Amino acid sequence: MEKFLASHALVTEIPVAWGEMDALQHVNNVVYFRYFETARIDFFNRLYPLDAMYKSGVGPVISENQARYKRPVTFPDSLLVSIGISDIHNDRFTMHYQVFSKAQQVITTTGSSVAVMFNFKTGKKAELPAALLEILRQHQDQPGSTARASA
Repeated sequence: MEKFLASHALVTEIPVAWGEMDALQHVNNVVYFRYFETARIDFFNRLYPLDAMYKSGVGPVISENQARYKRPVTFPDSLLVSIGISDIHNDRFTMHYQVFSKAQQVITTTGSSVAVMFNFKTGKKAELPAALLEILRQHQDQPGSTARASA
């Protein structure tokens, strides 16, 4: 676990809830997209608060999600979800996730989301704000972004 924490700049800890398990006695596959969302919101709240972004009328929307399940996760457990950034364009970027199980001491799931900037007033795509672009570049090609390479 220490190695995972030391090699990932942004990590969100998420406890597994009993109700997230399905009839097959492991966390249901759709729950991982909530884990990704929780880590994504934590990322923004730490570095570029969403409330300020949305007040401007512009913010990220998810246009694509994917997950790769390597090992089942069961209750009780706590997961560490890391985020890395890649594929930065003027209107979109990709977030990569690695889910580390504290109980199993291994990465159990990887995934990614494509976030597109959207102007909620015009209903059209928007450009990344300069401050957000700088933050994304600082976290580009961090270890969390290797999710696609290790998938």
